[in-house]
Amino acid sequence: MAKKKKKLAKLAASGRPLEQIAALPFQVSPEGQLEILLLTSRDTHRAIIPKGWPIKNHKDWKSAQVEARQEAGVIGEIGRKPIGRYSYWKRMAEHFALIRVDVFPLVVTRQLADWPERHERVQRWFQAEGAALLVDEPELGDLIRRFAASGTWQKLAGK
Repeated sequence: MAKKKKKLAKLAASGRPLEQIAALPFQVSPEGQLEILLLTSRDTHRAIIPKGWPIKNHKDWKSAQVEARQEAGVIGEIGRKPIGRYSYWKRMAEHFALIRVDVFPLVVTRQLADWPERHERVQRWFQAEGAALLVDEPELGDLIRRFAASGTWQKLAGK
């Protein structure tokens, strides 16, 4: 892990944006409404979606699926193509780094009772507009709104 942090710090110091992947966990309520799962970040307790660094020897969508299970305890069908991208500034040890995040839609079919980060995060389902308003990153809020308006979620969920 220390090797990876050093490598990321070196890349970030170069001024180039770093790449992460994320899952946008969603479900369809009994009333047919789109619901988005948000969770809190470990350090600042901001509202986020599950995200992380790509996993070596995994496709990006598979890495996003793993992050969703580890951080939010959700399992489901994930889209193989990103529905969008957003950027944010991440606090590193000695500076901030620009991070670009590709977001993959995840239709949640199961929520686990126990998962690796269960005691480190709080999670809650929101209607799309509420989720878009709660996240700090304006680009992520816009991505959630576009996803809700697109109807793609209905096709992915088989509705």
